[in-house]
Amino acid sequence: MAVIVVGGVIKKDGKYLLVQEGKGMVRGKWNIPAGRLDPLESIFDGAKREIFEECGLQVELTGILQISNKTDEEHPFIGMVFSTNIIGGDVNIDNSEIIDAKWFTPNEIIAMKDQLRSYNWIVDAVDRNEKNKITSLDLINNI
Repeated sequence: MAVIVVGGVIKKDGKYLLVQEGKGMVRGKWNIPAGRLDPLESIFDGAKREIFEECGLQVELTGILQISNKTDEEHPFIGMVFSTNIIGGDVNIDNSEIIDAKWFTPNEIIAMKDQLRSYNWIVDAVDRNEKNKITSLDLINNI
């Protein structure tokens, strides 16, 4: 069964929020706030839930930055990254899953190649957000 991961880029004062993973083989790696979609959960609700769980911020989703697909017999992957606006909360991490959360400039993120969980996934999403290459949420139909 495919793993579906949803999350979002969060920008404030010219910087993007990354969270430092606290579990397993990715411990210590930085990532955008994201996680697995729960059964019977919409991708929109899942992205907002994962962002809140990982960093304590309530967001509205404003568009689609990226849809990713990795074909792998054991772990097929589909990922969706949304652009967001903060609508509430303060950065607050759950230490059982996340070690830290910090704000980084786009150039700092680009320079973190070995420190990012998935370099291309994160850098491409930030780059698309910076260049305002945001696709409307209307692209996704609820069926």
